[in-house]
Amino acid sequence: MVEATTGTDSRHELTALQDERLVETVRHAYENVPFYREAMDDAGVAPDDIEGIADIQKLPMTTKEDFRTEYPDGLFAVDDSEVRRIHASSGTTGKPKIVAYTESDLGRWADVMARSLATAGVEPGDTVQNAYGYGLFTGGLGFHDGIEELGATVIPMGGGDSARQLSMLEDLESDALACTPSYCLYLADFAADRGVDPHELPVSTVVIGAEPFTDPMREEIETALDVTAIDIYGLSEIIGPGVAVECAEVQEGLHVWEDHFYPEIVDPATGEPLPPDEEGELVLTSLTKEALPVFRYRTGDITTLYEDECDCGRTAVRMGNVTGRTDDLLIVRGVNVYASQIEEVMLDIDGIAPHYRLDLRRDGSLDTMDVTAERHAEADASADELRAEIEGRLGEQLDVSPDEIDVVEPGEIERTEVGKVKRVFDHR
Repeated sequence: MVEATTGTDSRHELTALQDERLVETVRHAYENVPFYREAMDDAGVAPDDIEGIADIQKLPMTTKEDFRTEYPDGLFAVDDSEVRRIHASSGTTGKPKIVAYTESDLGRWADVMARSLATAGVEPGDTVQNAYGYGLFTGGLGFHDGIEELGATVIPMGGGDSARQLSMLEDLESDALACTPSYCLYLADFAADRGVDPHELPVSTVVIGAEPFTDPMREEIETALDVTAIDIYGLSEIIGPGVAVECAEVQEGLHVWEDHFYPEIVDPATGEPLPPDEEGELVLTSLTKEALPVFRYRTGDITTLYEDECDCGRTAVRMGNVTGRTDDLLIVRGVNVYASQIEEVMLDIDGIAPHYRLDLRRDGSLDTMDVTAERHAEADASADELRAEIEGRLGEQLDVSPDEIDVVEPGEIERTEVGKVKRVFDHR
């Protein structure tokens, strides 16, 4: 058996490992998952046709709809007696996607999470406050096991209860905080409202994920809390958090742990593979999952893969920040709009706080789009001046203009201290 990589092995060594693991995964899935056996038979592909990564495009793709069609356990590759844990997605657009783990799966997950945390700058002996939600969501327990595997101390706070979060950060002198980017901003505001200077909190690193964010939002977080904010990526269908992470040394792209998860970029419209450095939809194949092997899963996340070696010395391919989602595309009066385009403009304006919302409505047969932004507490510009700046900047960024732009006073846009923040409200 080829030894596992740590992210610094040569491309030759990594490819040899990927080849071996893909062959094993394909045979395991074909023999134990009727869905994949039928899909491969329909595509005219047999397990013997897959000799390594070079053959991966022969395999059929997997979609979210396949998880829903096979609900709850049609994609499982092991007997129930071998399953040690069940997780599930939120299921906000229908049936949740049920995922399973064997004992070996849980061990590998803890390993990649420990590797991710170390890459993020967390060290053995550090105290990490885990503010991701526990339960069916993979975030809480995924981080928890990884923190312990690393040899760090975990404070299993879970989401919400900001007063207690704040007191634990202060009293236990937490070195790192793990939570969503929107909750980082919420906690900074919460501390300030209670007379606590966020810069005085002991935390020096925040590991943020579970929702898309832009570089301006990251900068806002780092400024608000005086921390280094490290992006981590994952999804329940593949394993949970720990698929990819930024390195603390460079923070230019997320290293994908290719010994466990093979990444591709495809054209979102055609599914055809795209070359490195071109933006498209991220597709992932699990290489070591036992309970739930997944072929060429269309994540819906829009990003780019970079194959050049990072200055940190890690050879693992890097993915760029997720710039949008194929299923979060907003079509307004026939024009494609991504919420991330609007967020990028908002967070690049000094006088605007990192809080906004979009409201989409239909007036007869006409779509309307209203943008509400919150004035920063320390802004010198008036609401009218900020409104004019937003209008001009959005006019340069978008091919469709908002029907109304409203700039409100600090604190007027509703906050959330649990879960993923909702910024787009489609009333159509």
